[in-house]
Amino acid sequence: MISVAKVQKRNAWRYYVRGVAFGDGRRPARQPMKDAQEKAGLPPGVWMGRGLPALGLTAGQTVTERQMELVFGMLRHPDADRMERELLDDGAVSETARPATVLGQPIEEIEARKQTPLLALDLVFRPQASLNVLWALGDDHTRRVIERAHERAIATVLRYLEDEVAETRWSSGRKRAKAPALVVAKWRHFDNRDGFPLLHDHCLIANRVQRPDGSWYALDTVRLLQHVVAAGTLYTLRMTTEVCEELGLATVPRKVTPGLRPVMEIAGMDQDLIDWSATRRKQIDAVLEGITDKYVKKHKRLPDERARHGLGWWAAQDTRQEKKTPKPLEQLRAGWRTSAVLRFGKAMVDGLLERCRAAGAVIRARVGPLVDTALAAVDVAAVVFTVRRFFARRHVLAEARRHLMETLRGRAFPPGLDDYIADAALSRHSRQLTLPQKGRRPPAPDQLTYTADFAWPHRWWIAGTDGKPPRESSRYERARVASLALQNAIRDARILSSARDEAPAAAASATARTSDHDHNHDQAAAAPHVVDHSDRDTALTPAQRAAAVHVHQQAAMPEEYLEGRTTDPATWLHTPKNLARLAAFTQAAEARSRIVADGQQPKQPAKDAADPARQQHHTAQPDQGRGAGRDH
Repeated sequence: MISVAKVQKRNAWRYYVRGVAFGDGRRPARQPMKDAQEKAGLPPGVWMGRGLPALGLTAGQTVTERQMELVFGMLRHPDADRMERELLDDGAVSETARPATVLGQPIEEIEARKQTPLLALDLVFRPQASLNVLWALGDDHTRRVIERAHERAIATVLRYLEDEVAETRWSSGRKRAKAPALVVAKWRHFDNRDGFPLLHDHCLIANRVQRPDGSWYALDTVRLLQHVVAAGTLYTLRMTTEVCEELGLATVPRKVTPGLRPVMEIAGMDQDLIDWSATRRKQIDAVLEGITDKYVKKHKRLPDERARHGLGWWAAQDTRQEKKTPKPLEQLRAGWRTSAVLRFGKAMVDGLLERCRAAGAVIRARVGPLVDTALAAVDVAAVVFTVRRFFARRHVLAEARRHLMETLRGRAFPPGLDDYIADAALSRHSRQLTLPQKGRRPPAPDQLTYTADFAWPHRWWIAGTDGKPPRESSRYERARVASLALQNAIRDARILSSARDEAPAAAASATARTSDHDHNHDQAAAAPHVVDHSDRDTALTPAQRAAAVHVHQQAAMPEEYLEGRTTDPATWLHTPKNLARLAAFTQAAEARSRIVADGQQPKQPAKDAADPARQQHHTAQPDQGRGAGRDH
């Protein structure tokens, strides 16, 4: 995942050279950064990005303390001292020599307008908890594989930002230009502030890029921030896929927060080991409970999803530990192994990789490398529509990458499959809202706003556990229900339609019928970017192919999403567990408006008192997604 922070204060560069560059520790005063890093066994920061040649830098070159001060503290050329001396030697005065080394608009002019300059964005890349545990306790080969995948995933994300996202703007944003050359300083860290394993890299992206004419202007940071989620899903997808393919692993969903998206962790990883390494999560959860109680007492309601994110940020700040003394990676790994062995035993730690490989082999034998792009497009469009209602391509692209993580479970996929699914979801199941205005520049494709014609799911409640009151379903939970209902309806319609058309025929005629069927449904073998079974027959009947895809998708979807559900969208909610849940929700919903003003607690609703008509969650029929198979 990726987290982002703004670097705005002019002295913020000191925090990075004294703390971030020193492994989040506290560098001794008056000790040079290079000497402190070598003494502590920490790797130096390195430069990255396509914008380095314009500044006389090369990729992989070590970042010096003076360069950090010039670039991220003054927005000047990293070799400004030499350039200024040469200009002064040539007869220039200091009033003109110094501005010649500034990249773009000087900070002093921005502050003169009583504005706070934005110097850089700090993007922090870190893998899932299970990968951190495997990296910390695995052998040297496993560690190198994970580190290499981590580095390649970061490079992939930076290329994505440079190719698709980065733009420069001027004239108050009225004029824009592509800026496919970022200037990035990267710093590697090995642990969190509690000293437990947390592989992560800080990437400082300078807020200056070159225009086509060679002049330096500000980066459109608003646009970059809008694409951080899509970049984060790309990092997680690329890194997880490479590690799983290299080590023979697979992934499974792990629910971290009820109602929110699960995290795809390495299969076979013990939950106790994840909890052992996730010390910050325990601290945050303990403080978050108290903060949430105060929020409920003040606002007389539970926090929504946006409020939960804000409360989580405050809890993280309240539990932030003091800086520690950094240690070399070899010393850290020895300490982590000792701690894990003392707590879980030597056999559990030594057999970690083999257990993960055994669990991964079971999943890989059950889930083949196949993606049905028709169902993937429906899933992506339904989830994004239910979560956001109005969305852009970046939201669809991020969800397409999440779908690939959930469906392929760590298997490799051809380049461009995520873009292909996103384009299919937009063209077939979405409706464009942004219209070109006469006399104005037409909007870029990623600036268009879309919606969909799916039915809007009703709200419903989930019964509480361990004495907790019922909670309202999150937008993501409603999105998953709506998406699965649509997919099941499409599967049923596809299988029935294919069965009616099925007849004995030669391979050639079967192939012809299949291609005609694929024109509407985008079946696996016909889609240009789809992943297919390598050992499948060259020609299958439509019913055979539909059944194969049906079985695969049920096997690949996380088990917690399919519990108690069938392929019939009219009956999958009719299980005792879900009916009891919906009955409780109905009673709570009807009583909530009557009792909230009095501050009373609702009585436990009877299971048989609910209105049967309201127990039915609205499920979309095959014709309700009217945008399916149609270009807008």
